[in-house]
Amino acid sequence: MKVLNKYSVGTGDRFGKQGEAQLHAFELLAERGVEASIVWNKSNREHLLIGTEPEDQRIASEAAVKARGYKGIYCVDADHINLETVDGFLPWCDFFTIDVADFIGKTASEERTEAFVAARQNLIADRSVPVPIDQKTIEASAAKYLYAIDEAALVYGRILSNKPDGNFHIEVSMDETDASQSPAEMVVILAGLADAGIPVQTIAPKFSGRFNKGVDYVGDVDTFLREFEADAEVTAWAAKAFGLPGSLKLSIHSGSDKFSIYPGIGRIIRKLGCGLHLKTAGTTWLEELIGLAEADGEALVLAKSIYATAYNRISELTKPYAAVIDISMDRLPSPATVGSWDSKTFVDALRHDQKNPGYNPDFRQLLHVGFKVAGELGQEYLDALEEYKPSIFRNVSLNLFERHMVPLFLG
Repeated sequence: MKVLNKYSVGTGDRFGKQGEAQLHAFELLAERGVEASIVWNKSNREHLLIGTEPEDQRIASEAAVKARGYKGIYCVDADHINLETVDGFLPWCDFFTIDVADFIGKTASEERTEAFVAARQNLIADRSVPVPIDQKTIEASAAKYLYAIDEAALVYGRILSNKPDGNFHIEVSMDETDASQSPAEMVVILAGLADAGIPVQTIAPKFSGRFNKGVDYVGDVDTFLREFEADAEVTAWAAKAFGLPGSLKLSIHSGSDKFSIYPGIGRIIRKLGCGLHLKTAGTTWLEELIGLAEADGEALVLAKSIYATAYNRISELTKPYAAVIDISMDRLPSPATVGSWDSKTFVDALRHDQKNPGYNPDFRQLLHVGFKVAGELGQEYLDALEEYKPSIFRNVSLNLFERHMVPLFLG
């Protein structure tokens, strides 16, 4: 297995140009006494939208590591892969996020289900289990998740057959589903993963509340924190009880900018002494736009043009992300209005600062899913990233360090 630090952060980099800036945030964290692993994550969908390949992500990450002289642990993530998409990532990735969401609810064979339920009767009387488990929970969880677990096992088998040294990290993701998994269901799921021989090191359940792209958590914070703490306790217990890797920890997907829950998560992981994997995904792309807008002049014009195109193509751009965005046309400024903005007004609208009256979460979410527009600009956009690198570097690094890492890992 490839074992990461107790804390790790998945840092999406849509265009593969901000690796150095992201690493600088990890360097700042290390200077404060906390080591965390960086994981560059990019999904098959993102590669298709931008026109890149998994090899490009590996090349970009290695170049950033070399340029910074970085000595910490890092990975390149095949994000949200399944049996149909994993092969293209195999030569280049050492972190595999196996997404089983599409298989949850499909029923395994009667014989398979009955055998699993019988084998896990011991959970009912086991007083060490952090949450109560009864017969109904085992049966219902097996019916709902066993097929998905078996699918994960097939994907893991494909990875292992191509990487027999086992020097990779396995995550199982269940977050892109309609309903959250209860802590009791997590017990059964982790038992199933262990029985299937999957050495899962990070697991991404769906938590209650909404994790919309690039904006704050929507839901009751206290309820979330109780759920998170229970899941963290279950995960730590399951690692020992089921013989799963001792590095097993929770992963929070769409975790970027969930500022209202960060302090509570930080208190819990320090109290329990457990790890955490946070996926920040597309936040870096938004910091690129903020950096361009701050640079003013032609860079601001470019940022405005990207918004105008995204606004006119909103149905197309938002469709793949409908479950994780909440955008109202009534709250979006028109391209003409944005065209009249100065640098500060654009930055105020886009930067996630809820104390700023100019902040517009609808504007931010549309641009979050509008990276395809920048990708279509090709070299024009990439040249702008290079020309205005100092402004972009500053925003990418400070956003990751000050707004994400500090409240989570430093308190």
